[in-house]
Amino acid sequence: MTTQDSCCSLSPYFKVASGKLQEFRQLCEQFVEKTKAEPKCLYYGFSFLGDQVHCREGYQDAAGLLAHLDNVGALLERAGKIAELTRLEIHGPETELAKLRGPLASLNPQFFTLELGFRR
Repeated sequence: MTTQDSCCSLSPYFKVASGKLQEFRQLCEQFVEKTKAEPKCLYYGFSFLGDQVHCREGYQDAAGLLAHLDNVGALLERAGKIAELTRLEIHGPETELAKLRGPLASLNPQFFTLELGFRR
């Protein structure tokens, strides 16, 4: 049984530079505010473990994910000055991942192909 789900999730993991966690948290608040207006965003939030930060985010499809990256590009640049992107996972069905492989290649993500499941 295969899934007809087109959802793409993005999971970036950051390591925040020493003494910069509060500044990074403020950026996270700005990310959340900018993302709230995106019509294809299904969920979005940040989790913290010391100086490690994970952004949990999902989009209706690849186009929604790419639109998000365009929307928050300036914030990502600022975040990159005080935190290192240590891991980037992208999850979704191959039909959607194929649309992301080229545009996101420079970020060196790991692509996980959704093969089984359902979405309500």
